[in-house]
Amino acid sequence: MTRALHLALATLRPRRPVPGQHVLDPSVTRLRVRPGDLDLYRHVNNGVYLQMMDVARSNFLADLGATQLLAARGWYPVVAASTMTYRRSLTLGQRFEITTRVLGWDPRVVFLEQVFTRGGEHVARGWVAGRFLSRDGGRVPAPDVVAVLEHAPATSPELPAEVAAWAAAVDVAHR
Repeated sequence: MTRALHLALATLRPRRPVPGQHVLDPSVTRLRVRPGDLDLYRHVNNGVYLQMMDVARSNFLADLGATQLLAARGWYPVVAASTMTYRRSLTLGQRFEITTRVLGWDPRVVFLEQVFTRGGEHVARGWVAGRFLSRDGGRVPAPDVVAVLEHAPATSPELPAEVAAWAAAVDVAHR
């Protein structure tokens, strides 16, 4: 199965919500490297990491019980910006985890960190600035999205300095 199909299944048939899951709690997605994930050098292609992160973000929303809440409002997530750093390769058959967590939000976007680990070793890390859109064509303010989630704090935690600097550099931070 391709990662695009994997994402479709994770989105259209989400896993069950985790009772008591908080928007600031980490969500873990466990995966295995498949033949279609590899490039000619026999390690996971850099673009496939982004597809795997899509699956993990869908699982994160499912863990929160947010999938149906968002769909009922006609809201859906999109990536406004992302960046990756790689430390180690993933190769065929290896099992690994992606831990997704919200770092904070501003009036426009939600900032997430997604960390790939294999056997406790750091493999890669991505930062994602996610925006929510409405089926009627409008943008949904990030605080409005957070507000519909159960166990959500009223205000965002302060972003780590390096994430705030990245957000400003790629022009996704609220002005």
